Amino acid sequence: MGGDARQQEPPVSTAAAPLRRRPVQQRSAQRVERMLDACAELIDELGHDGVTTTLIAERAGVAVGSLYQFFPDKRAVVQALTLRNLDRFLATVLARFEEGGFEHWWDAVDSVIDIYIGMHREVPGFGRLHFGDVVDPRLLDERKDNNAVIADRISALLVQHFGLAPRDLELPVAVAVEAADAVLNLAFRRDPQGAPEIVTEAKAMIRDYLSARIGEPP
Repeated sequence: MGGDARQQEPPVSTAAAPLRRRPVQQRSAQRVERMLDACAELIDELGHDGVTTTLIAERAGVAVGSLYQFFPDKRAVVQALTLRNLDRFLATVLARFEEGGFEHWWDAVDSVIDIYIGMHREVPGFGRLHFGDVVDPRLLDERKDNNAVIADRISALLVQHFGLAPRDLELPVAVAVEAADAVLNLAFRRDPQGAPEIVTEAKAMIRDYLSARIGEPP
């Protein structure tokens, strides 16, 4: 098993979003959270293209000028929402790894898939937005694709908790994330809750592929 979880790369924070100014008072922070919640609800209802800053402000119960105090445009609001979702995803994944109980690294990978599916079902806006590709393939980090950000975090956890070699994980995990993303999107196109038979196929596909590339843990 790996070292202290505190050595893990920290979650991406919504502080990375291009805010005009940071909310320093609790009331301002709560107002920003209401704007993000409103954006998520509207994306569920209207899709990304149907959402405007005016609609976000109205749903959040704030003046549109108040929204512009913090966000320069709709893209910035959506980016902040996506980063908040990523923080939630990574925090849940990290907590699950810290709980332990995985007999094999593929049990951990299955758990990551389950967490993603749970967010797809339960988190407003996530089913349409995912990790931002609908807006920009590099919405999370201008230096790399959104899925690459996810792959890097998952690889780091597998290295830490299962003693796998980083050089053996970089490409296989990147490919696995892309493949899982595509097949799970199919599952949710077939069924709003995620077609169970396709989810099962996705897990089997990723397990077989990574097993062939990574093998047994040392």
